Amino acid sequence: MAAAELDLSPPEIPEPTFLENLLRYGLFFGAIFQLICILAIVFPFSKSNETDAEHCEPRNSEVVRKQKGAPPQISKKLKKEAKKKR
Repeated sequence: MAAAELDLSPPEIPEPTFLENLLRYGLFFGAIFQLICILAIVFPFSKSNETDAEHCEPRNSEVVRKQKGAPPQISKKLKKEAKKKR
């Protein structure tokens, strides 16, 4: 009597729709993309760092030279504007 009442057949699961499949695969691709981004931050490529370091040093010295020359020009402009206001 107990065996006749128990239904041991697997439950019927409906087939996933197109939108459910799209959502599932989109979540998988999003997770993979996030892992790639995290790995790129944790393990940066050495080639790009070396080339950036070599090119940045001369640029930084050029910027410092330009900045030293810039304040006198600004002060000259301010003096000229002050004279015009008088």
